[in-house]
This record gives sequence, C-alpha cells and structure tokens, in this order.
Amino acid sequence: MMTHIKAFFTGIMDSGKNINLSNKRKKLILTVFASILLVSALIGIVVGVKSRNSPTENLRVSAAHAVVKSSCSGTLYPELCYSTITSHPELTTKVKTQKDVIDLAVNITTTAVEHSYFRIKKLITSKGLTQRQTTALHDCLEMVSETLDELHDVIKDLEEYQTKRSLRQHADDLKTLMSSAITNQETCLDGFSHDGADKKVRKALEEIEERVEKMCSNALAMICNMTSTDLANEKRLNGRNLKEEHNNVWPEWLSTGDRRLLQSGTETPDVVVAADGSGDYETVEAAVAAAPSKSKTRYVIRIKAGVYRENVEVPKSKINIMFMGDGRNDTIITGNLSVKGGTTTFKSATVAIVGDGFLARGITFENTAGASNHQAVALRVGSDFSAFYQCDILAHQDTLYVHRNRQFYINCLIAGTIDFIFGNAAAVFQDCDIHARLPGPGQKNMLTAQSRTDPNQNTGIVIQKCRIGATSDLLPVQGSFPTYLGRPWKEYARTVVMQSVISSVIHEAGWHEWNGDFALDTLYYGEYENTGPGAETSGRVKWEGFRVITSSSEAQEFSPENFIAGGTWLSSTSFPFSLGL
Repeated sequence: MMTHIKAFFTGIMDSGKNINLSNKRKKLILTVFASILLVSALIGIVVGVKSRNSPTENLRVSAAHAVVKSSCSGTLYPELCYSTITSHPELTTKVKTQKDVIDLAVNITTTAVEHSYFRIKKLITSKGLTQRQTTALHDCLEMVSETLDELHDVIKDLEEYQTKRSLRQHADDLKTLMSSAITNQETCLDGFSHDGADKKVRKALEEIEERVEKMCSNALAMICNMTSTDLANEKRLNGRNLKEEHNNVWPEWLSTGDRRLLQSGTETPDVVVAADGSGDYETVEAAVAAAPSKSKTRYVIRIKAGVYRENVEVPKSKINIMFMGDGRNDTIITGNLSVKGGTTTFKSATVAIVGDGFLARGITFENTAGASNHQAVALRVGSDFSAFYQCDILAHQDTLYVHRNRQFYINCLIAGTIDFIFGNAAAVFQDCDIHARLPGPGQKNMLTAQSRTDPNQNTGIVIQKCRIGATSDLLPVQGSFPTYLGRPWKEYARTVVMQSVISSVIHEAGWHEWNGDFALDTLYYGEYENTGPGAETSGRVKWEGFRVITSSSEAQEFSPENFIAGGTWLSSTSFPFSLGL
C-alpha cells in the first residue's frame, strides 16, 4: 500500500513540471494531498483489520444497540436517547440490560449538566447585565448544583435498586429525583422571562438547558417503564396489595429517639429565636446558619412571638429542620421582595426551604409587596418530605411556590391573587383554607398555576378536603373579579380538587386558559366529590384535559398515600393527616 502511494506521489510531482505554479505553492499542495492519501490509507487498513478480526466485538455492539433501541423507544425523544448513548465509548462494556442503559443515560446527562454549569459561569462575567439578569444566572447555578446532586442520588439509588428499600419506595424516589431534575432546567429559564432584555440572556442558555431537560426526560421515561414493569411483576408474583407496605413506616434517616419524641407529639427546642433578645438568636436566619448540617436528628428552632422582617433560606445542607412558632397570629416572618422591585420570582421568597425533611408549625409566612408589584413569593419550598401545619402563607401574585419534591400542608391558610399556588412539586393540601384576595384593577384570580412539563413527572397540586373561598376584601365585589381554580402554566399541568367545599367565588367555568389553546388537550384537571355553590360542574370548561372524576380508584391515586408516598414519612411529622380519601 505504501509503495503505491509513493509511486502516485512521484507521478504527481513529475506532471507538475508543466504547470505554471511557484515551487513553494506546488510543494505545499502536493504535501497536503499526499498527507490526505496517507491518512485515508491508514484508516482503511485499521477498519479492514477491525472488520476482519473482531466478529465478537461486532456482536457485542449489535446486542448493546438493540438494548438501547428498545429502552429508548418509550421515551419522548428517542433519537436523542439513542444517539447519545450509542456514541458512548464504553457502550459494549456497560450495557447489557435496560437498567444499564438508564445508568449510562444518567451518567451522560451528568456530564452535560457539568458543561451547562461552566456555560452559566461564563455568562455571569458578561458585561451589561442587569441586577435581575445576574440574579437569574445565579439561580441557574443553584439549579445546576441541585440537578447534579439529584443525578448522583439517582445513580446511587439505581445501584441499590430492589435491595435496601421496597420496590415501590425505590420507584417513588427515582421518579421524584428525575422529576425535580427536569423542573430545575425550567426554573433556570423561567428567570429570564420578565422583559425583552432578559429574553436575550435566556436565548444564550436555551439550547444547552433544553438539551439537558430532554436527556433528563428520557431517563425518567426509562425509569418509569422499568419500575412499572417490575412492580406489576412483583404484584403478580406476590398476589397482594403493595400499598400496604407503606403504612406506619418511619423514614430511615430519623433516629429512634426522634421517633419516640414525635410519636408523643412534643418537641423540645434546640434553640430559641426572639426578636427582643431573650433567646439564643434575634433572627431566624442566624439560627438556621448555626444549625448543624446533614443532621440525622430533628433540629427544632422555636421562633417566639414577634414580627421578623427578614429573608430566610434553609439550604440543602440543613436537613431535618423544624420551625416551631408560637401560633400563626403571633409568629410572623415577613418580607417585600418582588419582580417589579428588581429580583426574580425565585429569589423574591420571604422564606425559601431547600433542605429535605423540613417541618413548620404555627407560623405566618408573608410577602407584603402587594398586587402592583407582580410576582412576590411568601414561601418557596423545594424540600422533599416537607410538611406545614397551622401555618398562614400570605401574599398576592405567586404567594406559595411549591417548587419541587414531595410536600404536605395540613390546616393551613393560603391567600393570594394571581397563580397564588404555583410550581411543579407533588403537593397535597389537606383541611386547608384557600382564599382569593382582592386583586389589582382588571385582574383575575387564579388559585393554581401548575407547571408539569413532562407526562412522566409524578408531580401536581392536590387540594383535598379543603375550603375554597374569598377574603373579606374580595367578598363584597367578587362579581367584578372572576376567580378560577387554576390555569396551565406548563404543557402537562396537573391539578385535582377533591372532597372540598367550593364557595360561589369560583367562576362557573372553573378553570381558565393560559394562552389560547395552549395545553388544553395535554393538561389534567380533575374534580371529585366537591360540594358548595361553586362545585357545580355542568358549566365547567369543555377541554380535552378536564375531567369530572367519578371513579374512587382514580381519585385514590391522588390521595397522600399514593401521590406523595405519605405512608413512608407523614407519621414522622407529628402532624395530623389522612392517607386515603
């Protein structure tokens, strides 16, 4: 082969004598041409040797490709799924089963998220950014960090799959982690939706963030397929109701001493916060900062009666924290940050809860920015296994941001105007008062704006055994300000109102569109066994995605036991709850 190339090269040189070119240019052209021929020949030799000498390897590649193709066929983005996984250099050594494909998909997604992190870091150094744009980019960094933690937890859970926990618990946890990872990408981009200048920064992030979101979606779809099959097989083999496994189970992270304490319904505070200086700390933020990280036991912060004007964040490292107030009318944490005031919706929260296992009792969370300042969050919750008892959550637009993960609210008051319960957590409200307030001129009230973007996400807002009404300022003029149960913020929005008392404040149509016919066929809005003058469904919207639920088995899927795996953790809260209908 090398002899032929040399001869061909010599022929070119000879023929070049009759061409009117400078010697230097001639030599350059001939050198490049010869190099191309040489590389082509070497590639041909390598490919030929590989194809002749690796029939076993070819079989491995074919087998791995078949497993990947089968696994990816049930995803929303099968071509992306197949191309990213089959191009991995360790495909044949890593992929034998469907679970192997999921493992590899999550690892590849992790790498993509890391690239996203560096892209965002670079954008932060750009000139001419507004304060809100800088804040939104920092929100994105937080979301990237959370996503990486979630993907690492998915990898760990897949390693322990069907071993340390019940199969149903593993399925719930895996789907929750991947659902949250998807939500994070949307949260990042949503921070750049307030004006034209913000949208230019959003454009610089969209491609990589949307690609990551699609990769997370594919991993979630494969997890759903795998766990659904395994659960069906387990139920068939065992011949019993798997839901029974959940009842009266304590979370594995809760110590024996805490279990006894919580069973008794009493909590002894570890520290006391008092605005008058009579406690261990004068601010809630200081008490949180001093709390131990990754605590295996419940850490109780008693917040004495008083008004605390501060913005508080319980970060991811602070798990198992409890805020114990002196009563919702006495212990008040208040702030007034808003989008119109220059921040993002995400960062406007008076109190933001990220660390898992958070509890709060007897506290008011408030944002006083008012209706004219647009989005202004009183409470943002991203904590998994978080619960709130006898709390008031008060603001106007975007009062309560149920951001992600599994959440439970019992005997609370939530009041606001536009989209005042919003986000993409799996959140259940039980025995709560949900009241619309007087909005700004020409505005409509929306109780909910759920933001599920993927049909496989195990997220949604469930309002069960609650009272839906109006505050005293709206009651006399409620006919002038239409109020609806919700509107779809994202394509697969899911909200269920069941066994609740609905007052006449709710418009007969029940639900409102977001923008034209967006999401009307893909959303899931359900009503089940509600009562009161606003519960009549004959005048409800006729959308494809709306349904009056008549089956108790369908409604049961939205009970705390099933929707937020309540049987595995609600016992640890010391709060009252009902697992079923």
